[in-house]
Amino acid sequence: MTLQFLKRAALGAFALVATAGVALAVDISGAGATFPYPIYAKWAEAYKAATGASLNYQSIGSGGGIKQIKARTVTFGASDQPLKPEELQAAGLIQWPQIIGGIVPVVNLEGIAPGALTLNGELIAKIFLGEITSWDDAAIKKLNPKVKLPQLPIVVAHRSDGSGTTFNFTNYLSKVSPAWKEKVGESSAVEWPVGVGAKGNEGVANTVANTKGAIGYVEYAYAKQNKMTFAKMANKDGKIVAPTSEAFQAAASNADWAKAPGFYEILTNEAGAKSWPITAASFILLPKQPQDSAATAEALKFFAWAFANGGKAAEELDYIPLPANVVTLIKKTWASEVKGADGKALY
Repeated sequence: MTLQFLKRAALGAFALVATAGVALAVDISGAGATFPYPIYAKWAEAYKAATGASLNYQSIGSGGGIKQIKARTVTFGASDQPLKPEELQAAGLIQWPQIIGGIVPVVNLEGIAPGALTLNGELIAKIFLGEITSWDDAAIKKLNPKVKLPQLPIVVAHRSDGSGTTFNFTNYLSKVSPAWKEKVGESSAVEWPVGVGAKGNEGVANTVANTKGAIGYVEYAYAKQNKMTFAKMANKDGKIVAPTSEAFQAAASNADWAKAPGFYEILTNEAGAKSWPITAASFILLPKQPQDSAATAEALKFFAWAFANGGKAAEELDYIPLPANVVTLIKKTWASEVKGADGKALY
């Protein structure tokens, strides 16, 4: 998957069309987070081959996905920023985590290999606040004594759209930097002190790849597939960790989904020697009483199929599938909460 492909994907949607032999298959529409786009694309292709049903998912950012599902213009929305229980109730929605991954800092520094640079939350906050402006800054050198850092201005790349990736990134910075919390805070869209904006994980990845001295933040699949230079990070326990599925799993293991109303859990800055500090879940949003019962029932079949059959594809992209006990909780929520006009459960 190239940056050019990802950039095109951000402008539109992937559409997998049912063949003539299964023309009666129900189509599913979704919109939202760019964070899970690579795995949703893989799942949709495999699901179409297995069932004939097509999925049209618009990779427009979590903010757009939340707006569209609230307006009932799509079958489901996707967001990396979970909605709080009271907002779900007001909008007549349920949500659940579908996949877990990691957000990583990526840089464009000639001669520096992926994982050779180490950053921590304090440094990243100061860079994105505009307080550290050059790659040979003493604070960066102190953390990277064996790395030959260039005398090069830092160019900050950030999201321009409403983004769950941004929510998790700024949530993490707010936890580790009092200055960031006071001056910027956490949200899906913030007033960035410095930098250039780009749409989607795809846009940030493209901006960093084409700008010398740039730093940005993207879901790890984008960094890995495009061979971008990612940084290691110091986690809450002070250990230096690389972005791996094992590190994402270590952070996610702290979640107690059974005690989280509306499955509301944030996985940033979790304890544990092996935990990746900016781990995040991506959530699906679905109406409790959908306007199109057939499409919603098909969507639930798709997500159930993904839970049962999509784990290998997820792991190949360094996402983390949900544990079986959590999937059981999610399916119970579907059965009890999502109902058609006749009052009968759709799953």
